[in-house]
Amino acid sequence: MAAEAVVNKNRMLVFKNKGKDLEEMRRRRNEVTVELRKNKRDETLQKRRNVPTDSTDEDDIDKHLSKISLEELVAKAGSSDPAIQLQAVQSARKLLSSDRNPPIDPLIESGILPILVRCLEQHHNPSLQFEAAWALTNIASGTSAQTQAVVAAGAVPLFLHLLLSSQQNVCEQAVWALGNIIGDGPIPRDYVINLGVVPPLLTFIKPDIPITFLRNVTWVIVNLCRNKDPPPPVQTIKEILPALNVLIHHNDINILVDTVWALSYLTDGGNDQIQMVIDSGVVPRLIPLLSHKEVKVQTAALRAVGNIVTGTDEQTQIVLNCDALTHFPNLLTHPKEKICKEAVWFLSNITAGNQSQVQAVIDAGLLALIIRNLAKGEFQTQKEAAWAISNLTISGNREQVARLIQEGVIGPFCDLLSCKDTQVVQVVLDGIHNMLKLAGPQVEHLANMIEECGAVDKIEALQNHENVDIYKLAYDIIEQYFSEEADEAPLASGHEGAFEFDQTTSIPSEGFKF
Repeated sequence: MAAEAVVNKNRMLVFKNKGKDLEEMRRRRNEVTVELRKNKRDETLQKRRNVPTDSTDEDDIDKHLSKISLEELVAKAGSSDPAIQLQAVQSARKLLSSDRNPPIDPLIESGILPILVRCLEQHHNPSLQFEAAWALTNIASGTSAQTQAVVAAGAVPLFLHLLLSSQQNVCEQAVWALGNIIGDGPIPRDYVINLGVVPPLLTFIKPDIPITFLRNVTWVIVNLCRNKDPPPPVQTIKEILPALNVLIHHNDINILVDTVWALSYLTDGGNDQIQMVIDSGVVPRLIPLLSHKEVKVQTAALRAVGNIVTGTDEQTQIVLNCDALTHFPNLLTHPKEKICKEAVWFLSNITAGNQSQVQAVIDAGLLALIIRNLAKGEFQTQKEAAWAISNLTISGNREQVARLIQEGVIGPFCDLLSCKDTQVVQVVLDGIHNMLKLAGPQVEHLANMIEECGAVDKIEALQNHENVDIYKLAYDIIEQYFSEEADEAPLASGHEGAFEFDQTTSIPSEGFKF
């Protein structure tokens, strides 16, 4: 019960319209399901190891390295003979680049970190700088403790200095290392930002940069945007947004996907950050990506625009003004369930908007598709659809709610009263209660429809539910609309006004009007 109360309280905190009383407030959803968040993390890994693609001689390397003791390696890495030193650092880098289990902890314990960091300062020897940077990149790709060991050894200021190197491979390796450190969380991210990483990083976004290098730069930008506890500094976001506006026009899929995920992270940080993204002018470019041929791009774009519409009605309208809803017939019928789920989540935030926004969903012909997902989707998709319907019953006017009923929502909506998810049951009861309150002279027709699909028995049973809100709501609905007192006015029979309950003819012949 206590955990449930916290969930409901958190839900209340993110309702969109503060002008209504608590019961009538509209649901705002900043958190979707754990599975969706996992999916997002998979798209852009926080840390990456630099493993050579050419592994033809990997077995030979392994045989050679297995004979080297770490003490000997560290001693040679600290040698004053440049050739011996380079070979030792390269051997350490190869150990760390093995596709198998790289010995990160043993190397840290061997005391090699300070030596590798000193190698970054050897400006007369770019090959040594490159090998040392590569080794440190791979150490920093490990656990948080391993990454922090690289930071503690003083590597970050030297990596920032290497961004100015005349050797492109050295610059790129420094970018990669910094990306791993930034990806370790908000504290290392802000440390690297405060040392001035952003301006030099953004200078690499230019036409002649090799594609692999630009992919790395874009990935580092994603890591800069990623965390929201706390979010990146406002000044950093302002610096990054113009770069994202350039990168979103790139035709490389990896760069495009990372760019859109970066925007999705920024729009996941509250209304002020949403406004910064809108003000950057990127939204009109973002919306068409909802119909991109690559599912990865669609997924990221749907998350980004979905986050924008968790904002104010005005921010939501910016998205609608770009004809976003024209993309949704395809998204709501997408072969990938996760896309359907996020598409319905998106619409649950539109139906929580004002009445013209609700009307836009109706005019786009999306009600029937929401109901289809409500009836036939996987449970998590049905859950989102239940929110979309319930929100509409709060935000919509009588005609809009009547249209929802005309489209056949009652049966599949009431079916969810049997589910085990307390929150969904409450959302559905809320929706049913709102419809009955709005029904006016048509309340008997509506009550009859609810009864015909077997929902009254379910609502009666919910009067014994352990959740206090659910049993109170169930009791109120039965008391007001289905008790003997409520039955004093006879319910419409199946023959009057050509009314009978079946999803095709579940409304009076003149249409269901409130």
